[in-house]
Amino acid sequence: MTASNSVFQSTYPWTKAPLIASAPMLNIALPPLAISVSEAGGLGFLAGGFDVSNLERNLEEITRLVRESKNTEIRNFHAETGILPTGVGFINWGADLETAVAAIEKYKPCAVWFFAPRSQPDDLRAWAERVRAATDGRTKIWVQIGTVIEAVDVAEALRPDVLVVQGSDAGGHGLARSASVITLVPEVRDALHVNHATKDALPVILAAGGIVDGRGMAASLSLGSSGVVMGTRFLASSEATVARGYQAEVLRASDGGRNTIRSTVYDRVRGIGGWPERYDGRGMINESYVDSVERGMDDEENRRLYQEEAKKGDDGWGPMGRMTTYAGTGVGLIKEALPVATILERVRCEATGIIRNLAGI
Repeated sequence: MTASNSVFQSTYPWTKAPLIASAPMLNIALPPLAISVSEAGGLGFLAGGFDVSNLERNLEEITRLVRESKNTEIRNFHAETGILPTGVGFINWGADLETAVAAIEKYKPCAVWFFAPRSQPDDLRAWAERVRAATDGRTKIWVQIGTVIEAVDVAEALRPDVLVVQGSDAGGHGLARSASVITLVPEVRDALHVNHATKDALPVILAAGGIVDGRGMAASLSLGSSGVVMGTRFLASSEATVARGYQAEVLRASDGGRNTIRSTVYDRVRGIGGWPERYDGRGMINESYVDSVERGMDDEENRRLYQEEAKKGDDGWGPMGRMTTYAGTGVGLIKEALPVATILERVRCEATGIIRNLAGI
């Protein structure tokens, strides 16, 4: 067992190695998904997002699910420590610090995930300090980054427990200018090791972006990560809070490098204007994108058509539809919707099998 795996299993004792965490996907990673991932030996994250008005209610729901869980490990962990075996992810440009800290102090999630502050890392200093103080350091700090310089700056300024290194293949929001995990993970790892200020407290690295199966996980581990984060794969799970039309489009799609695109169109048609300029989002190409980029439609008309499309329900998704379908380039590898426990077991088994074969074991 590697040192980082030992750290994970001492901090999150219900988890299985190699670690799989679920991304805190906005409006999708709600209590059923978060708790199911942790029950299956991963680390599930609740989406706190940029509007934390429902955070306390969702954490109360997770508390109830933990107490009723058939998994004795997570139930006993919570009973003995008072710490929830799930994390919470925040979109920091919009999330309210005071509301978030009050909920964290009350429910004590095992980790918080910081993402997309207006200024990285300066706007996260108060967040890290307040969260650590609220739970005496028992809530661990995870920070998502997308470049080498971000990784070094965040490591120096915040001393996070985990860096989520997100590559450009990721679905949903990320840096508009970034590399794939194939180069980003090893370069981040090298930079952290040569940077004098971070040698004494190197954060654990988790890879994110385009990873949907055991092959992607095995590759990420070989690049220097200690585990992976998956988002798109969990869109096709029984426990995700996702419209049937959205899930059907994830299962239909193929050739993710061609049929997904990074753009700000999908925020504009939904009237979401708070994202810092350095971010965009990867989603399936549909009529909202084509009308905006290829036909020159103005945002007001595009937004009006989006609102009309929403009235169609599940029929509003697809390449000829307009509803936003955030997904990573690995979407073409997803062929069936499965329970979370099955997804985690298959990914872990496939990854460990590949690693053993490569090692000649």
